Amino acid sequence: MGAEEPRGGGSGASSPSVAPSVASPSVPPGSSPPSLLVVTDRAQAAAAGRTLAATVAAAVAGGARWVLLREKDLPAAERRRLAEELLAVLAAGGGGRLVVAGDLALARDVGAAGVHLAAADPWPAAEAAGEADAAGARAGEGDGGAGAAAGGLLVGRSCHDLDELRAARRHGAAYATLSPVFATRSKPGYGPPLGVEGLAAACAAVPGLPVLALGGVGPGRAAACVDAGAHGVAVMGEVMRADDPAAVVRRLVGELAGAGIGARAGDGAGKALAGSEGP
Repeated sequence: MGAEEPRGGGSGASSPSVAPSVASPSVPPGSSPPSLLVVTDRAQAAAAGRTLAATVAAAVAGGARWVLLREKDLPAAERRRLAEELLAVLAAGGGGRLVVAGDLALARDVGAAGVHLAAADPWPAAEAAGEADAAGARAGEGDGGAGAAAGGLLVGRSCHDLDELRAARRHGAAYATLSPVFATRSKPGYGPPLGVEGLAAACAAVPGLPVLALGGVGPGRAAACVDAGAHGVAVMGEVMRADDPAAVVRRLVGELAGAGIGARAGDGAGKALAGSEGP
């Protein structure tokens, strides 16, 4: 997955126009892209003295409504059990949504809301159509339709530069993460951070594609990302290794509410944002 797999990017450079044929965002009925996406890392949670499920439960208690399950190194059966456990945690917390990294079949089987693709993962449309159509998709032909090929699941994409963002938009991704926006302890050494200016340039280059700022994003930085044009933020280390994940999420939710993101996102976060209090 590329939840925090930054490679750097030239977001500040001038860019050619986006192709005129662009798929509609692959957002299932009754759902919208997340404005706050909590990304899992069981190793960082364990280092803080908690299980991943306990960390996610705390994040949900703080107002998180979307969780992205990574943990792709786990055996398939163990990862499925973890997905089911996190779905139960989200249900107990008021009905949040789970996105599964890189495994469309698992996402379908457990009833997740979506699948998140790494930058190099094949698009579901290309995968379903076979190699001939895959070549056309890579060349930018056709109208994408990732969500339709994913059986109506929300399809997200990890991006690190403008070309990857444009491809995500062309294929009809429901959202894309863009990283690294800031220096990150979770995945150091993957290239220079884009910064707020680079984030702003990237968001402006792909109108209509909800972009989530990722990499070094935590309390004190979320509002600046939204002001730069991001739809919201994705957060891993700041929540996973926190002494108090619920307090971190409350602060993030409050910052997003202050930036007006809850009403704009329409992802169910509005109620949580409106009812949140500071830590």
